[in-house]
Amino acid sequence: MLKSPNDEKLFEYYATSQLAVVGVDGKVKTLGNSAIYDLADVSPDGKYILVSQIKRPFSYLFPYFRFPKLVEVWDLSGKKVYDVANIPLQDNLPVQGVPTGRRSYGWIPTESATLIWAEALDGGNPATKAALRDKLMTLPAPFSSEAKQLINIEQRYQGRVFGEKDGLMWFYDYNRDTLKRRIFQIDYRNPSTPKMISDLSINDRYNDIGTPVMKSLPNGERVIHQNGNQIYLSGLGASPKGDRPFLRRMNLQTSKIEEMFQSNDETYQAFVTMIDESTIITREESSTKPPNLFLRRGFQIDGAGSLDRQLTDFKDPTPQLRGIKKQIVKYKREDGVDLSFTLYLPPNYKEGEKLPTVVWAYPQSFTDASTAGQISGSSNRFTSIGGISHLFFLLKGYAILDDAAMPIVGSPMTKNDTFIKQVVDSAKAAIDKGVEMGVVDRNRVGVGGHSYGAFMTANLLAHSDLFRAGIARSGAYNRTLTPFGFQDEQRSFWEAQKIYTDVSPFFYANKINEPILLIHGEADNNQGTFPIQSERLFAAIQGNGGTARLVMLPLESHGYAAQESTEHTLFEMINWFDKYVKNAK
Repeated sequence: MLKSPNDEKLFEYYATSQLAVVGVDGKVKTLGNSAIYDLADVSPDGKYILVSQIKRPFSYLFPYFRFPKLVEVWDLSGKKVYDVANIPLQDNLPVQGVPTGRRSYGWIPTESATLIWAEALDGGNPATKAALRDKLMTLPAPFSSEAKQLINIEQRYQGRVFGEKDGLMWFYDYNRDTLKRRIFQIDYRNPSTPKMISDLSINDRYNDIGTPVMKSLPNGERVIHQNGNQIYLSGLGASPKGDRPFLRRMNLQTSKIEEMFQSNDETYQAFVTMIDESTIITREESSTKPPNLFLRRGFQIDGAGSLDRQLTDFKDPTPQLRGIKKQIVKYKREDGVDLSFTLYLPPNYKEGEKLPTVVWAYPQSFTDASTAGQISGSSNRFTSIGGISHLFFLLKGYAILDDAAMPIVGSPMTKNDTFIKQVVDSAKAAIDKGVEMGVVDRNRVGVGGHSYGAFMTANLLAHSDLFRAGIARSGAYNRTLTPFGFQDEQRSFWEAQKIYTDVSPFFYANKINEPILLIHGEADNNQGTFPIQSERLFAAIQGNGGTARLVMLPLESHGYAAQESTEHTLFEMINWFDKYVKNAK
């Protein structure tokens, strides 16, 4: 976030640019004045440019995309031909709300130059009871007529994608109260009642129909690949056996879906791109073979069919990691909710040996237990380790319960009322399962997470004695500092003061009696995780006689990028758990 007039000047200096048209002969023609541009999108016919400029006044409370914007259409001489929107500073949005004016503006890729955008019908406030929440509007060049309404949308509009012909458009809406996302199909040239394609919880991975396969038109626009009445869908193919990526064919008239290709159980085969209706490129890997690209013809279910040839031949860059073993493990929480984690065991692990263990997790919200228990990931993926990954602990002899499920199940409005109990019960179930398998030393378990996972980590140390130590990276620990909601919490602090304090580990710093390592980027750009969150929790734990270490990474954002920061983070993490978990007294 900007913090001073000097920061404002630096932002303007580094973010200001000049639009220009560069000819194939190398000649440069500038367009308009230099400004802070965050969008410059040429129309499909190449005659206009949709331009968005960030304007003053800037904010010290919000990121740049909430700053005022001037959105216009220019011709190729840089002359303004249409005012799209003059957007003020977005400093008063409702919790999980949207602006009231024009938003999500862009070109329809299959028209020469037609604008499309969304507008709120409910004041942008999701808490307002409304039969309709949004509408889509269109306006063709030369932009001199009145904009026409394309369609009203019942729930909050979430995006659109166009087909290459027949006026095909899919659009998405989202109900925050049910966590359901719907997909609709219309002919935008002759709009009528939309046909619903899908109506699923955003957490229902098993029944996800997939994402449309796209293609590039000659003008560079991306559209849904169509073959007559058929389109194609690709997805991860989550299942009780783990992810099995697929390619499907869907009939637009009947909505009938046919499986064309799906990965088998022995390897991980994922669709990459389509050459034609009978030829695709896949990326294939296994736990011992690195990912490579293959040209596949006559593809079939279960990875069968003719492999035309291997296109790449990447070798294993880290053969010393091949001794790592991993498997998806299923178990249940005390309340019967199905859970899972990916168990990683270090190279040269000896059967029956109990190891110091790292539980690494990130809580997620669900409206029902059935979706909370769905499996994600695959034991057939090639193991590679990089960046600040906690998987480096494997090379120091730790077992890792990775992506240990921490579901928060319940009504979207009240589920966080039981956040603490649910994460503690989930953590206990994971440790119990690891102990039952004979790999986890119950007396040497550490917990860690990043962002919301760091928030979880501090809470687990404050409200349980399951762990010897914790690592919390770039987290938020005092929810009164994020008073207008956090993660997917719908209530503000003034509507639910008790829950804001109950889930804030800062208020229980005197109970964090296990060592905790706090790491934070000094330039964190995440609105909910200002660096002060780690600074204040550190001071609170220290002031109460606890054991804590605070590491601030200069110039780093919410994620860490510099080589120095990456190596420093790994050094701190491994030293911390070696001292307080592996070799704990």
